[in-house]
Amino acid sequence: MTTTTAPTVVHRRSGLAGQLSGLGVERGGVLLVHASMRAVGPVSGGVPAVVGALRDALGERGTLVVPVFTPENSDTSPHYRDRVRGLDDRARDAVRASMPPFDPAVSAAPSMGRLAEAVRLSDGAARSDHPQTSFAALGPAARKLMAGHRPDCHLGEDSPLARLYDLRAQVLLLGTGFDTCTAFHLGEYRVPVPPRRNYRCVVTAGGRRQWWEYEDVALDDGDFADLGADFARTDDGATVRTGPVGSSPSRLFRITDAVDFATCWLASHRAGAEVRALCHSPG
Repeated sequence: MTTTTAPTVVHRRSGLAGQLSGLGVERGGVLLVHASMRAVGPVSGGVPAVVGALRDALGERGTLVVPVFTPENSDTSPHYRDRVRGLDDRARDAVRASMPPFDPAVSAAPSMGRLAEAVRLSDGAARSDHPQTSFAALGPAARKLMAGHRPDCHLGEDSPLARLYDLRAQVLLLGTGFDTCTAFHLGEYRVPVPPRRNYRCVVTAGGRRQWWEYEDVALDDGDFADLGADFARTDDGATVRTGPVGSSPSRLFRITDAVDFATCWLASHRAGAEVRALCHSPG
């Protein structure tokens, strides 16, 4: 018996751009992207071709935005806890001592994926200054969107997320699930009296490496997959567009819809049912 293997499809920049436009990416718009290159599949020209396809779909007046978070420089992050699990105190101290301070010009974001890194390293890219949750952008609105990211505000009103909300940007989940949807975090800031916690990371101050501790909203993406599943059913599924980009199933939606839905969903699911009536009341 002879078996045959299906040929591997190699995607091209022009085809990806056409799929993105068909999905609804707006020319001249602003697009926040979370991407899995493994899900997209082989692309002629690699990751730079995917960045090119996104910019082709957006056009010359469009702006591409990606998260380039750096949990690697914090000892209060889940990334750090995973890294030091099982280590003794001496080994933990060695890990902390090896953490480089955040530098927006050079600090890599390895946990954010290859597309985010490609955007960060692109000529003309702008990056926000938050030492843990920075963003990078390409396009005419990039510098304005990245400006003013307050260092004690991860993803709230003084972050690029709020500026994206003001512009009614689109969000593209390119082969990723709602558990990666950064936009939902802005909803965490907008619930009544959000819980807060302390964070700590390595920065440079006065030319010296030092640890900096600050207080901010307690971020938690543990229920974002459930939140996203409910959001995807909004208006019988009309709010979230779905379709293939490369080999990946992808989703496209307006950030305002996602944040507004998340604000009410989080308030009712995390804080108690008494908020539910307020969220769903007319007007």
